[in-house]
Amino acid sequence: MRISIIGCGYLGAVHAACMAKLGHDVVGIDTDLRKIGELQCGRVPFFEPGLPELLEEVLGTGRLKFSSSIDDAKGAQVHFLCVGTPQRKGEYAADMRHVDGAFASLLDCLEPGNIVVGKSTVPVGTAARLAEDLAGRHPDAVLAWNPEFLREGFAVKDTLSPDRFVYGVPDGEPGARATAALDDVYSTPLSLGTHRLVADYATAELVKAAANSFLATKISFINAMAEVCEVTGADVTVLADAIGLDERIGRRFLNAGIGFGGGCLPKDIRAFMARAGELGADQALTFLREVDAINVRRRLRAVELTRRLVGGSLLGRRITVLGAAFKPDSDDVRDSPALNIAAQLQLQGAEVTVTDPQAIDGARLRFPELTYEPDTVEAVSGADALLLLTEWEEYRTLDPERVARLVRTRTILDGRNVLDAQAWRTGGWTYRGIGKP
Repeated sequence: MRISIIGCGYLGAVHAACMAKLGHDVVGIDTDLRKIGELQCGRVPFFEPGLPELLEEVLGTGRLKFSSSIDDAKGAQVHFLCVGTPQRKGEYAADMRHVDGAFASLLDCLEPGNIVVGKSTVPVGTAARLAEDLAGRHPDAVLAWNPEFLREGFAVKDTLSPDRFVYGVPDGEPGARATAALDDVYSTPLSLGTHRLVADYATAELVKAAANSFLATKISFINAMAEVCEVTGADVTVLADAIGLDERIGRRFLNAGIGFGGGCLPKDIRAFMARAGELGADQALTFLREVDAINVRRRLRAVELTRRLVGGSLLGRRITVLGAAFKPDSDDVRDSPALNIAAQLQLQGAEVTVTDPQAIDGARLRFPELTYEPDTVEAVSGADALLLLTEWEEYRTLDPERVARLVRTRTILDGRNVLDAQAWRTGGWTYRGIGKP
């Protein structure tokens, strides 16, 4: 099929490359000329494992190109909206300017029978509103909503081999036509057994918000248990193992630490609360306020634990933060707990050095006042304390004895509970985990 992708940020660039991999003719469109130039030359402007190789492969087939002109969307049968919905400044609600602007531009390029497919995470009610606008301009075109479920670090796999597809479509013949078009787009993964759920617009929009809210709740729950473990002397990791064996609960996402971040979970649960308030259903989601509060509290707790580890005062202490990205295998520093903690430590008088395999450039743009060192050996040299805050594999496998020869004081806070505590203590380190005795 001929497909256009409107918006070539993280979601759009991945989706464009993967749709070309599935055999479609794809044009990716974005107003950012630098981004388009990079992608057209086969360079990915962010870090995502496997995407550079895939992009090079599909560009070589001629099935993928990138453009800054919306006119190049003409001739496509299916148009995917993949633009961002960031949090509004000073509010919880989602900023819909990019979605509305992209949709308005696309209206001038549509042809009879076209299918417009929203993939952006939007407040419930958005699809119905856009569908009404579409019907006024192009009665024969159809809007569908097909939420994305990408995990950073696994985005290529999650697009080519997802665990489910959700289609939000209208009733009757238009919905059947949109469903058939999406089935053609995703024919390969569907033939391999990927589940497909067809729903109304509102349900499809709520799926992503509900999924992210559930994951955030599970993470904040185990972090709340970590707070209880710390005052009782219990071990949150063993606790998580025990309750995770209950098949009603499961062990995934029950890893205590410094909390979640990134460009999705924090802003999506806040936007969900804001939209529920607008609809008069805010009482149903009041628990998400505590989920958010627990998550923020973990960052404050990490600062306090660090202060205790270095003797009660941060003034003049040399602290090395291992990790800047909000998660490993990503260069995304949006709402990164690691960077937030590093900045708070510096504000309280510590001399903070941050290291990360991929995220230093982005981190420097957000927190230019911090010191950055890409080389791990240089970063830890002379440190009074190490804080492992992003669980990159190279940090998980650090040799305690080798690192001991570099630091000034053998003190480490394992903010993700991924290190072998006994090995570090045997090496003469003062080791502290999260929610562990």
